[in-house]
Amino acid sequence: MSASNALDAKSESAASAVDGLGACAFGAETASVNPEKGKQPASGLFQSDKDEVENESANRAFTPSAAVAGATVNAFRLSRTTLVVSLLALVLAMSFSVSLGSSGVDFFDVVRDLLGRLPFVSIESNLTEAEQAIVWQWRLPRTVLGALVGSALSLSGASYQGVFRNPLADPYLLGVAAGAGLGATLAIVFDLQFGWGPVHVLPAAAFLGAMIAVTVSTVLGFGAGRSSAALLLAGVAAASFFTALQTFVMQRNSDVLLEVYSWILGRLGTFGWGEVGLLAPYVVICGGVILAFRRQLDVMRLGDDDAKALGVPVRRVRIVLLIASSLLAAAAVSVSGLISFVGIIVPHFVRLVVGSSYRVLLPLSAILGAVFVVLADAGARNLVDGAELPIGVVTAFFGAPFFAYVLWRNRGLIR
Repeated sequence: MSASNALDAKSESAASAVDGLGACAFGAETASVNPEKGKQPASGLFQSDKDEVENESANRAFTPSAAVAGATVNAFRLSRTTLVVSLLALVLAMSFSVSLGSSGVDFFDVVRDLLGRLPFVSIESNLTEAEQAIVWQWRLPRTVLGALVGSALSLSGASYQGVFRNPLADPYLLGVAAGAGLGATLAIVFDLQFGWGPVHVLPAAAFLGAMIAVTVSTVLGFGAGRSSAALLLAGVAAASFFTALQTFVMQRNSDVLLEVYSWILGRLGTFGWGEVGLLAPYVVICGGVILAFRRQLDVMRLGDDDAKALGVPVRRVRIVLLIASSLLAAAAVSVSGLISFVGIIVPHFVRLVVGSSYRVLLPLSAILGAVFVVLADAGARNLVDGAELPIGVVTAFFGAPFFAYVLWRNRGLIR
């Protein structure tokens, strides 16, 4: 058996073993199976996973029956209904975004044109050639890019939260935003306009700056003790340093401030499919790696010691997920700028709706993150007549109140 297969088998066994202990071991808000105990209090969003396990152990008076145990395990699996509904929401959001604009393209005509291009589907399009050019060369690439960026940021944020066991972790935790901002600022200041095929210098510089910042944070963090706390502090230090460098460069080149701030506030200004082709491989490969470790993340919620006892190589899993999440976030930032709050509020929204198991949280965060950014971009293009808002402003406008609501809802559980 290969090493990867052995790791998957161990994680499967560990996750199944913990599932058998009860749903609340992973923080699910379920009722107690003991009729004498009554209904258990719902576990809070910021309550530690270890406390949830201890509370469940204290309240569990007997071994549940096979039927109850089966229902407990199924509570941590993504149901087909939930998956279909979320995918349908994504399709509707993308269709709505493509049809929305000043040219007045009808929503149903856009849907007919999209369906007519599917294999083995013959539907006559009502769009003119000019309208088809608008849809297929501008609106649809931008919408698909927004969906990919939203999926990347949400999936990266949820992964970071699992790796660090910190609900406030986001994709920019290890200096991705600061490094990308410095790289983009230098490209704009020196007016670098060349490229290599679909790769333009601005996203390339932003990606390179983000990866340098993540590398510095990782080297400092592991050199300081190889703990999550050390890595977090190293990320803060690296982000502060790269932000200081970016501020110095901007102060010395005030003539490019408007263009730099336009990039910093987030944008999806694309014409054609070049940026989509750049980001899609990262979403597929890095996103696939993150999803492949969703069971290990569930087990790691019990704590490093318990996870190791159940057969999970915690350090190896954490390193792989940090690399995949950082690459994914850096790739998203390089083509879209800094879009705030996506990597925090989308995973928290999923937790509030369906629970905290990463087997459900990760795939739903990817889908709903795409929905959120697509709708935010549609609003950024159409909320103000004759102007386009930075998409980061729209996400922050809706994200900040939602995050305040999450804090208020869990005010008695924040420690």
